[in-house]
Amino acid sequence: MKVKDVMNPNVIYCNSEDSIRSTSQILKKNGVSGAPVVDDNDNIVGIISEEDLLRFLEIPHHGGLWLPSPFEVIEIPIRELVSWEETKHMLSDFGDKKVKEVMKTDVFTISPESSIEEASELMTKHKINRLPVVENGKLVGIVTRGDIITGLSRS
Repeated sequence: MKVKDVMNPNVIYCNSEDSIRSTSQILKKNGVSGAPVVDDNDNIVGIISEEDLLRFLEIPHHGGLWLPSPFEVIEIPIRELVSWEETKHMLSDFGDKKVKEVMKTDVFTISPESSIEEASELMTKHKINRLPVVENGKLVGIVTRGDIITGLSRS
């Protein structure tokens, strides 16, 4: 069985200049957990997933043991307030950031003529859930783990 037999030709995708907010809305509306990122000529320039969005939201952890001096005891509440304000600003700003700031640019793709075994091997080896399907350099579909399972159940 070939990738073209199980792929979805109606690809949900976004542009690298789209906002995180609009891209998140597209993913939610279409019930998908990720999408290829294309340029104006339908060339793939990246891929974005829910995991990328969540990773971008991680707040840096300040580790290590720190014992305050008597003067710093007064400063600690102020420092924590500033840190909280920075965090609030980062989160409110997040939706306006561009997809290109979050997307992965190292994208694995597959041909529609490849076997589903090849697709499965790529997904397993690289721990990815979807592969953009590319023909003559253009995005023509997408294949997910679920598509492969569905294809196997039909054969």
